[in-house]
Amino acid sequence: MFKSIAISASILLVGDTSAFAGGYMTPGDEVPLIVAPQEPQPTAENWEGLYLGGALGYAFGADDRVGITPPSGGRAHSPGSVDIQGVTYSLHAGYRWQRELRGRQFVTGPELAYEGGGADDGFFRPGESASSELDSLLSLRWKAGILNMAEDTLFYGTVGISRGEFNYSVVAAGMNYKGDFKDNAWTVSLGIEKRLNARVSLFGEWEFRQFGKTALSDAAGYETQATPKHHHIRIGANFSF
Repeated sequence: MFKSIAISASILLVGDTSAFAGGYMTPGDEVPLIVAPQEPQPTAENWEGLYLGGALGYAFGADDRVGITPPSGGRAHSPGSVDIQGVTYSLHAGYRWQRELRGRQFVTGPELAYEGGGADDGFFRPGESASSELDSLLSLRWKAGILNMAEDTLFYGTVGISRGEFNYSVVAAGMNYKGDFKDNAWTVSLGIEKRLNARVSLFGEWEFRQFGKTALSDAAGYETQATPKHHHIRIGANFSF
């Protein structure tokens, strides 16, 4: 009998020790759930806001053939061409809005620019001379483009209007005109802009400027038409605020 009681006590002691070793839990205890931290979702690069910039450019590809019509009419005399070309400089300011469009970032906004420089051309021969010079250009353009997947490069296009001031002279075939004129042009361009950091970006751009025909006449009634349409490329930098 005593032997049976001793065996039973030993079993109970072993059972209690196992319970304590296993960390006995009361019915109200809960096992804590460990959740791995989630990585933050990437945010879109912010191109929105005011920016200022400057650029150096080059005008080329003009087509301005001088044609002189006498007061009595008849066939025009064409002594040559004044196809302006040369280095330009410009300053500009703009504002951009940024929106998501079908999973891509769309950037758009206006830009106002002033341009000067030395885009000109002329010919000078005995008894005949002519010259044309782009003195200044004021442009208002609307820019729109799409960012690449990394959102650090903008591919864009623009449409706009420019008002140019030109110095012009023709002395040939009886005509003697020296003066200046202003003309409007519609413009289109394509460009690419690469962001270096949150504030600074570099860009390159091609633009076409479609000026119309401006009739110019001297005191004697001789007339010519200036047609200074041309292409233009520029490279520059933008500074965002």
